[in-house]
Amino acid sequence: MQIMNEYFRANASMVYIMTNNEVMNQIISFYRDMNGMLTFVDSYPTYGRGTGTKEVSTATANDGVDPLTSQGALTLSRDGRFLLAVNAGSHSISSFSITDSGAPVLVDVKPSGGTQPNTVDVFGNLVYVANVGNVANNFASNITGFRIDNNGRLTPIPGSTHSLSTFNAQPAQVLFTRDGSKILVSELTSNHLSVFHVNQNGTVTEPIVNDSYGQGPLGAYFLSSGILLVTEADSNALSSYSMSTDGILHVISGSVPTGYKTACWVVTTRNERFAYITNTLSGTISTYRIDRNGALSVVRHITSTPPGTAPGLPMDVGVSKDGRYFYTLNGNQGTVSVFTIQDDGSLVRLQVAAWTNFPYLGSQGLAVL
Repeated sequence: MQIMNEYFRANASMVYIMTNNEVMNQIISFYRDMNGMLTFVDSYPTYGRGTGTKEVSTATANDGVDPLTSQGALTLSRDGRFLLAVNAGSHSISSFSITDSGAPVLVDVKPSGGTQPNTVDVFGNLVYVANVGNVANNFASNITGFRIDNNGRLTPIPGSTHSLSTFNAQPAQVLFTRDGSKILVSELTSNHLSVFHVNQNGTVTEPIVNDSYGQGPLGAYFLSSGILLVTEADSNALSSYSMSTDGILHVISGSVPTGYKTACWVVTTRNERFAYITNTLSGTISTYRIDRNGALSVVRHITSTPPGTAPGLPMDVGVSKDGRYFYTLNGNQGTVSVFTIQDDGSLVRLQVAAWTNFPYLGSQGLAVL
């Protein structure tokens, strides 16, 4: 029976986004058909609160778009069995088990080990969440670890909470390396990329603090080769790095500009030859070519929503496991733009999928199953 469950889980095709609603945070699910098109299915409460349109800090403009200023607010486990969501308004994280039909079933809600969690990642049975903290109330930014069991229940790991490079280094993404041996945290306000070694017991070492090449590091993505891509929201650019075993980063391509505003989120094609960057405030998506050594070059751009319609401001991104479709959440609408990926990496817009009849501000996070 377990084999059947695994089989069905692998074949449920869904896209999830998160409302970040301040009264009750919710997961919104879309069914994804064989042509990549989305149909709204249902909403599922996280039993935690988001921040609504309120920003997690004064470091970013309070415009109702991108309130958590993070990549990975909503994260699927690598096997697609569990979905994890941050509740920044109630300082907790929620875990869901994904059923055969793709419906998320709430399993657990636990305090996040700090205040204002905004990004979470999972590797095997390890979960790490980054907390922005609250300077006014003297709460530091940190990361905190949990174990996740076979049912999706979370258990805090004693001694796993660790400060970032500075007291109020605003985390933008917490991300395991491909082999799970290290955790990278992009720090938006300190312009640092902190690397933690993961110990056998699930705790982490002191951070190896690397300087970001550009300003405002936000989204991060590891290629299978170990090469790291990092977006720079203030430099409006993308950088690539190699990482040595001791956690030191070495620049390959430094701050290759998109030509647009606020380069925030990043994901690659399945073959890792191209990367897609959302330029949120410009309403565009940039395609970069990644060469074999990790060097970057800009290829083309496309608007998130069709010209002549209300412009969507693209944020969180995802690519389907078969590598055929690209999805991005439009933060000023609460909609998802759907694209088919061509062999040359170019995007062809298919749909702008909505779950409400009116623009919804404050949503954050996108995960593709």
